[in-house]
Amino acid sequence: MAEQTPMMKQYLEIKAKHQDAFLFFRLGDFYELFHEDAIKAAQELEITLTGRGKGEDRIPMCGVPHHSADSYMTRLIEKGYKIAICEQVEDPAVAKGVVKREVVRILTPGTVVEKGMIQEKENHFITSITQFPDQTIGFIRTDLSTGENEVTLLGDDPQEIIQELTSSKARELVVSADFSSDKLTKIKEALTITISYEEDESELTEYKHLVHSLEQKKLQTTFWRMCQYLVRTQKRSLNHLQAVHYYPANSYLKIDRHSKRNLELTETLRDKKKQGALIGVLDQTVTAMGGRMLKKWVEQPLLNQTIIEQRLDTVHVFIKHYFEREELRDELKQVYDLERLVGRIAYGNVNARELIQLKRSLMKIPVVQALLKEMDAELEAHFFKGHTTYESLIEKLEASIIEDPPVSVKDGGIIKSGFHQELDIYRDASVNGKRWIAELEQKERQVTGIKTLKVGYNKVFGYYIEVTKANVASLPEGRYERKQTLTNAERYITPELKEKEAMILGAEEKMVELEYQLFSSIREEAKQYVEPIQKLAKSISELDVLLGFATIAENKHYIRPLFSSKKHVSIIGGRHPVVETVIPKGDYVANDVKLETEREMLLITGPNMAGKSTYMRQLALIVVMAQIGCYVPAEEAELPIFDQIFTRIGAADDLASGQSTFMVEMLETQYALTKATQNSLILLDEIGRGTSTYDGIALAQAIIEYIHDEVKAKTLFSTHYHELTSLSDHLKNLQNVHVSATEDQGHVVFLHKVIEGQADRSYGIYVAELAQMPRPVTERAEKLLVELEQGMKHIPVAATVEPDQIASDIEKISRPKTKPSNDEVEFIHEEPEQLSLFKEMDVLEERSPLSKKEKQLVKKIKELDILHLTPFEAMQKVYEWQKSLK
Repeated sequence: MAEQTPMMKQYLEIKAKHQDAFLFFRLGDFYELFHEDAIKAAQELEITLTGRGKGEDRIPMCGVPHHSADSYMTRLIEKGYKIAICEQVEDPAVAKGVVKREVVRILTPGTVVEKGMIQEKENHFITSITQFPDQTIGFIRTDLSTGENEVTLLGDDPQEIIQELTSSKARELVVSADFSSDKLTKIKEALTITISYEEDESELTEYKHLVHSLEQKKLQTTFWRMCQYLVRTQKRSLNHLQAVHYYPANSYLKIDRHSKRNLELTETLRDKKKQGALIGVLDQTVTAMGGRMLKKWVEQPLLNQTIIEQRLDTVHVFIKHYFEREELRDELKQVYDLERLVGRIAYGNVNARELIQLKRSLMKIPVVQALLKEMDAELEAHFFKGHTTYESLIEKLEASIIEDPPVSVKDGGIIKSGFHQELDIYRDASVNGKRWIAELEQKERQVTGIKTLKVGYNKVFGYYIEVTKANVASLPEGRYERKQTLTNAERYITPELKEKEAMILGAEEKMVELEYQLFSSIREEAKQYVEPIQKLAKSISELDVLLGFATIAENKHYIRPLFSSKKHVSIIGGRHPVVETVIPKGDYVANDVKLETEREMLLITGPNMAGKSTYMRQLALIVVMAQIGCYVPAEEAELPIFDQIFTRIGAADDLASGQSTFMVEMLETQYALTKATQNSLILLDEIGRGTSTYDGIALAQAIIEYIHDEVKAKTLFSTHYHELTSLSDHLKNLQNVHVSATEDQGHVVFLHKVIEGQADRSYGIYVAELAQMPRPVTERAEKLLVELEQGMKHIPVAATVEPDQIASDIEKISRPKTKPSNDEVEFIHEEPEQLSLFKEMDVLEERSPLSKKEKQLVKKIKELDILHLTPFEAMQKVYEWQKSLK
């Protein structure tokens, strides 16, 4: 192999320090990648893979233009990769040998702040966990774009960590190299997340003021690991980081990740979109920071009733003042994203346009305060008490930066005339010099009589006079000095032109340089306002969300929820907030929900498609809305403060981890049963349907009994197992309700109304008709249903069969018969009794002379594996036996 060039040596030295990242190595106007980076990047970005060198020494290479690199970097970041950006840090004009280069920043999925890489109305969190000797876990999430830091302590359960990571929508997790591999494996199995490592957890003096409010050493240590990682990767000032806020994990209504998914709080289950989820209905915010605040509230409903009531009081005030509210919302629409603007100021990558956005936003604050004070003076004090005034910053920005500046901050054209005397001199020289150039062109055309003569400019030769070769002979002798010969023209200069060129170019160069210096000083001055503007942004965000709550409450006819100290649920005319928006106005059927001390569980039966799942979900969504301080879709609503919500609604295989629908169902139900308290809400839909009838009924009944006797949480349990409805006879806190349906001229009509009592049938065949099943199939199903029901009509319900009844049934079977009738062949549906039944059949064979056909039937019954039959297969067997005995 040939000896490495100095440039490649430099590349390899830098790459050795950043093995886990793509190294974007700046060469001129391109970022180049080499070796394995080049091969992988070419595949991921679908760009051409080239090479450097020849033969065996050829090095794989690819590159992207510097001016469009952001789009390529975004694509890699979205795929979970990291990027180390290596720039020239030395002027090539003064460099000796290879230009010095350094990694100036490491882009990671959790640390990007560029507009195109993050969502406007969502926080972009990077997270870190630190494990302590007592098995507690420190958890922190940081949004580098806004400076937010939130920290808490978790238990040793990996599910708690996964829950917090899911709530944060974390793209990156920072841990130490010795962090539990078992926990890390479970995290990777559950989530798509980039894992990064940071060993240093020592404190940084520069950021020590951020942890003053943290009393526990564990919380501080958790933050220092995150801070060290951010300092190491970002390599710039992080002065916009906000004081670390401690939030107890038990201070919010807990909703596990499966339940959040099932309830579709922030995105739909099918296509992961906001539209169709609860937040899609509630988001009436008009600012990006308000949208982020709302999402945080929906993810973390409150347990503190005092704060909830304060929010509801504010919404009440806004509802009463319609015109002022709408005027306030109109003003807020003109407020830009203050949190991210000041983040970019502190980060050092803000441009002049964004400073103008900041100025315009700050100019709206006095108007907002005045409107709020006119509406309610106490509210104005609540939102703006102790806030800084920003007149001096506004004045500075107004005097210095033009209203429509260019995006680039290094090409001039940013600073207003009159702001700086020296800049005005340079600008005048440049403007007058260019005017002189224009006048020179006109003058020379008149003198020479050559109308096509022109004065041009390029970076190599500067200003020149260009004459086509056809007109060269017309030039006065000795007037110009030849500079360059082209195919069709000659280029000339004059001493006077070169003198003006020096003046113009010198002035422009000094002007651009001075403008950038002035802009940098203005940006530094703006940094002094980072902390108060961050505080202002939080007030504006909260104000925006609550104004939105008032707007939707009025538009959708929501009411203020009341909170019950008796732990009663009383919802009159409750509606599903999302479903009612997608059906014609007035068509939604409202329903009541009553849960009290003597009525803690509702067993819901009724046809498919009648609305059982909607009924269950709407209760959970009303609870969430109430506990974030929002009015709710109902005529009346009285609720307790729930501590947790658990749901198992809908079927979904987790194929990636090899788990079937039924296993997922059992895992989610197990989590609810082991974590729920008396103050929780449990919603279980069709538990047990993923296995055979007998398994399913047995599991469903056992789960109901466990919740009733042990957990005692408020529970809605929907089922198609009508046998379970008899549980209300001996479970005192269980009540049957059903979603009503009726038949009209042979067709089912779903009324979507939940009423007391149990349903008498499931209307499955009618649902098949609605699905446009071929008519021969449904007609055949109807005939089979009649026959099967006739054959099964004496089968006792498993949950209600008493020992005496079992003995009576066996006695009937044991009576000598020459030929049993259809009605005398009976089967017990509960598994223990099935076993005893087979024993009795053995006795029956010994005592009674059975025919050959009857003996074959008894043998078939004993050999039948009941636990692995579907309900339909079981009914088919009974039908076949019945026919064989006729």
